Amino acid sequence: MAFPERNVPTGYGSRTDTAEIDQGLRSYMLKVYNYMTIGLAVTGIVAYFSGNAAANWQTGELTAWGQAIFMSPLRWVVIFAPLAAVMFLSFGIQRLSIAAAQALYWVYAALMGLSLSSIFLVYTGQSITQVFFISAASFAALSLYGYTTKRDLSAMGSFLIMGLFGLIIASLVNLFMQSSAFEFAISVIGVGIFAGLTAYDTQTIKEMYFEGDDAGTAGRKAIMGALNLYMDFINLFIMLLRLVGDRR
Repeated sequence: MAFPERNVPTGYGSRTDTAEIDQGLRSYMLKVYNYMTIGLAVTGIVAYFSGNAAANWQTGELTAWGQAIFMSPLRWVVIFAPLAAVMFLSFGIQRLSIAAAQALYWVYAALMGLSLSSIFLVYTGQSITQVFFISAASFAALSLYGYTTKRDLSAMGSFLIMGLFGLIIASLVNLFMQSSAFEFAISVIGVGIFAGLTAYDTQTIKEMYFEGDDAGTAGRKAIMGALNLYMDFINLFIMLLRLVGDRR
């Protein structure tokens, strides 16, 4: 999915024009962050209630719901449904109406919550909360840097995307190796990659703004921008949780 208008035009005819474009950019970025925040809220709510419903905390045994989503063949749907949703949204966004794109984004966020519900069985609630706030503070600082910096992060972004592919391959390999040392290394590298991608994606989203976009194009850009930042945050959170989270 590509949007060609990435660079904000310069050399406007008047200060009034510049002020209007600045206001438009702020409104656009606010919409991106609002979409992302609501998506994270949906994910968190679904993950919390699903995770707590999956186990009997007095006996430590899985409930019928936990057996269904973690032990039965349904677990493969839980694992791969978010991937299918995000692929469909990413490659089909141009053919979707704004309402349909928004609905699919919320569905994806809910599916991610279902997929992440297992963290409540592995890590303590206090640890999850602490890592969430660490992730939120780090994300905010990195995104602010990406928004305000005058430095072109394109070269860094290309390097990070290549690193991301390497990280995915390494994670797949470790599914079979089950090496704790390898998992630690993946998590450390992952934190660096998603920290950098947060700044890079923020700058890219900002540069995609174009004051001449119609409502449909601007809305789709905002949804895709929110999706990118949402995934950066979720992955940064997961990598940090693997590094510093307290296991049950």
